[in-house]
Amino acid sequence: MPARKDMPSTLKRSPKKAQDTYVKAHDAAVEEYGEGERAHRTAVAAVKHSFEKTGDHWEAKGRKGPSDAKAAGGRNTRAKTAGGVDANASKQHLMDQARRLDITGRSRMTKAELVEAIQKANNRATRSARGK
Repeated sequence: MPARKDMPSTLKRSPKKAQDTYVKAHDAAVEEYGEGERAHRTAVAAVKHSFEKTGDHWEAKGRKGPSDAKAAGGRNTRAKTAGGVDANASKQHLMDQARRLDITGRSRMTKAELVEAIQKANNRATRSARGK
């Protein structure tokens, strides 16, 4: 199955349900749009609806729904993505994520700063897991 073979490494380190979500959405997107970047983006968007990126993998969110303004706004929105961080989560949830990722200075951060710091920590963890 090509979708499993070409799955992003962060999803390969994630629960089976996240992987299955990606594969199912990718296969449906390939039927609709053809193989390529659009199918991949569609599949990742489907994963973001139920999972959030934590470090170098994806974990189930407490509630389903769009994870950021980009996901909520659709294809033509100019809003930025939060890179898998559930920017719509409560500040307390973001503080808990920051604590798990050992982000210093988190107690003085705004919600937007927490999202950015978590995104950076996730990117570092992914690079480290990939050996880069």
